[in-house]
Amino acid sequence: MEDIFNGIEPQVYKSQISVPYQWWAGETASKFFITLRDEKKILGKQCPQCGKVFCPPKKTCTYCYVETNEWKEVGPKGKVLTYTIVYRQLASLKKKVPVACGLIQLEGSDNAMLHYIEEIEPEKITTGMQVEAVFADEKSASIHAISHFRPVK
Repeated sequence: MEDIFNGIEPQVYKSQISVPYQWWAGETASKFFITLRDEKKILGKQCPQCGKVFCPPKKTCTYCYVETNEWKEVGPKGKVLTYTIVYRQLASLKKKVPVACGLIQLEGSDNAMLHYIEEIEPEKITTGMQVEAVFADEKSASIHAISHFRPVK
């Protein structure tokens, strides 16, 4: 194999740099986040061609490449598709470690969203486990309008 670095040993520098930034969420994400904040409802968008519902919503169907057009309420219950337990505290984590994060497929949705799983010991979480959204007390036009997901009782 050819030496891609031409004899130079690659160096890795671990940094603690913080680069804050903002961007326009766009029409689809804005409606999703504002509805979470103001109505405590979780919305997805449906593809007019294949019928798949995406939550978080997508402006364009990732299968048919056509614009999604119809809003559908999904959840607030769903199931854990997979999960991980985070033990290293990172600046981007809003919660203290250890914290469980999982891919949650909401009822009525064909894809999954990444979110926290709480109110259960992390080692008791299982794939396929039924969970429900818990909305945050503090209003936020972001995914953090949902505080976390918890097991359905």
